[in-house]
This record gives sequence, C-alpha cells and structure tokens, in this order.
Amino acid sequence: MIGGTSVGKDAAELEPYIPGLRRYACALLRGDRARADDLVQDSLERALSRWHQRRSDGDLRGWIYTILYHRFLTDRRRQRSAFRYESLTEISECEEPGVVGAQEKALTQRDILRGLAKLPQEQRSVLLLIAVEDFSYEEAARILAVPIGTVMSRLSRGRERLRRYLNGDRIPARQREIIVS
Repeated sequence: MIGGTSVGKDAAELEPYIPGLRRYACALLRGDRARADDLVQDSLERALSRWHQRRSDGDLRGWIYTILYHRFLTDRRRQRSAFRYESLTEISECEEPGVVGAQEKALTQRDILRGLAKLPQEQRSVLLLIAVEDFSYEEAARILAVPIGTVMSRLSRGRERLRRYLNGDRIPARQREIIVS
C-alpha cells in the first residue's frame, strides 16, 4: 500500500500509457531502447511512489508524461558530457513489423526518423508530443513546463526544419541559426 491505495490498482491505471511512453522515451533518447525502457520504468516507479500526490481531478496521461519528461531532463543534465547520440532509425525496427515489398514506406519512415534525430531536443519533444502522442498545445505546454506560445513556436520551427530536411533543402548557416533558436 502506498498513500492508502493498492499499487496493483494504480499500476493498472498506468498500464495503457506504457506503449506511448516507450515510444516517446525512445524518440527522446534517439533510439536507445535500453535507456528508454529504463526511463519508462523509472518514471512509472516514481508515479506509483507519488500516487498520493497526484490530483484526483487531474489528467493522468499528462501527469505521467510530465514525470517522464522531467526524468529525461534530469538524466540528460547528469550525463551531458557522456551522452552519446544514436540514430532514431532503431525505433522503426522495434515498433514496425517487417513487410516485404514496403520499401517506399520504409524509406520514407527512415527519412522522417533521421530528420527528427537532427532536430534540437526542444523542437523534437514538442513535435513528438503533438504529432505522435496527440497531446493538445496546452497539454504539451504543461508537460514541458513552458508557455503555450513557446510550444507553438517550437512546433512551427520543428515542422519547418523537418520539411526542409525531407525536401533535401540545404539551409544556409545564417538561416540555420535563426531556425535553431
């Protein structure tokens, strides 16, 4: 018993969110499945240990994604000097079943994942929350602890960078600085 409730019942309420949490963590960690699984497990453990602190009228999905994102930031700060970026293409291998004859779809998906991997973390996080996990701008702002205008700005810049990448556009260095900021 934690906070007067059954851990099994609380865990059952969180269970439907695990695939989305894994997908989001895997994307944040640029395809490192082992670290993503550790991040999700750590986030779930933290949620269960703090279940009594959660607002009963609050959004459970947003709450657990907020915990995951904050754990990610904390871990990133701790490991900043040793952090090694890897390709997001591993996500497709872990999430997509192999289908013979789907080369075009696989190539497009690979290009999108590579484009996402090249985005700054702030833009990638917003784009994944809104476009992949289907959070509203307001929910994404709460999860990331930034104003809604910042979410909209990062989303716009992230989409533009991804579009340019997918079109093969070369971005001049001066414009690249503007888009990144």
